Amino acid sequence: MLRDEVTTLSYISAKSEKTRHITLIDPAKQDPEVAANRAMVAIECGSEMIFVGGSTDTPDEIVHATCVAIQESLELRVFAASQDPNGDEDSWKIPVVLFPGGAHALSPAADAITFMMLMNSKSRKFLVGEQLRGAPYLKKFGVEPLPTGYVVCAPGGRVGEVGEAELIQPNDVDLVHSYALTASMYGFKALYLEAGSGADKQVNPRLIESASKCDDLVLIIGGGIRTAEQAKIAADAGADWIVTGTLTEDADNLEDLRTKLLSVISAINS
Repeated sequence: MLRDEVTTLSYISAKSEKTRHITLIDPAKQDPEVAANRAMVAIECGSEMIFVGGSTDTPDEIVHATCVAIQESLELRVFAASQDPNGDEDSWKIPVVLFPGGAHALSPAADAITFMMLMNSKSRKFLVGEQLRGAPYLKKFGVEPLPTGYVVCAPGGRVGEVGEAELIQPNDVDLVHSYALTASMYGFKALYLEAGSGADKQVNPRLIESASKCDDLVLIIGGGIRTAEQAKIAADAGADWIVTGTLTEDADNLEDLRTKLLSVISAINS
């Protein structure tokens, strides 16, 4: 859900003095009701965008049900805030964005989609094939595309394997800068550096710093970030947005999730 006068692209591109946080909800890892509850806690803690996706084989009906559940929860929070003299409706007008594993994981209930090219893939499928399959449906649904260059860095995890990526190594600072320049010249608006879901190492901060020199791109960093210290490293290196997903999945309950997210979000805002 977004404020009426704002596009998702303008929202994510807005200049901020702080690094902002995205919570990634994988529809394959919990049912829609649990996903919605986790998303609401994340927003209460200061997360400013919800990504829905992650797994490569999740069918669209599960993705759609998850998006619907989150949007309905947001609508209820907005209404409740509108009835409270001290309520802040805008604090609940947070975009729900598809982060798909392919053209099979779409939903008209999303506000936008990270319309990505896996730039360092060796497979045509992930360079343009899945995009060709998905584009007609996104046009029909009216889901806003966010043109995004997606670059997988070592260790890469499952996404590097499935996406047939030539992984960016920790010392490839010149190469990642070239990818950033290429993304900009293609007209992409964002660059996402990904270490892989559940990775044991995060994206090397030298890579983040190098990519951030291309200042006309929104820089999103994800993979391997579970602690406040790791989040702070990425923020200090130049990330505009930081994505955490495994942190949410590994939380024992909603209060444990709240504690972990507050720690991470406080660290990147300090």
